[in-house]
Amino acid sequence: QVQLVESGGGSVQAGGSLRLSCATSRYTNFMGWFHQAPWRQRGGVAAIVRSTNSTYYDASVKGRFTISHDNAKNTMYLQMNSLKPEDTGMYYCAAAGRLFPDTWSIPNNYNSWGRGTQVTVSA
Repeated sequence: QVQLVESGGGSVQAGGSLRLSCATSRYTNFMGWFHQAPWRQRGGVAAIVRSTNSTYYDASVKGRFTISHDNAKNTMYLQMNSLKPEDTGMYYCAAAGRLFPDTWSIPNNYNSWGRGTQVTVSA
């Protein structure tokens, strides 16, 4: 399994920005970011197919968040702008064997996970 390490979380005020990073131990084509708010289930935020640069976003973050990758650094990013208090929670990066447009947001489709990084957005 690929090893994943997230970084870049922190505390910001509403309207602010953060950039999360996910360093991977090797190239992985299918990757995603997940958000878990307190007392809520983990849900898909964004995913990317690195070979084609195809991206998928949850409706709640579309237009505010951007997923990207740097192949030279084996690192995936999540640029988060216009942050809202409801974006608060743990953010996890994950790797999958394969992704499909209608199933990318399902956690069970991913087989490697990082430990997460905390994002706190205050009103």
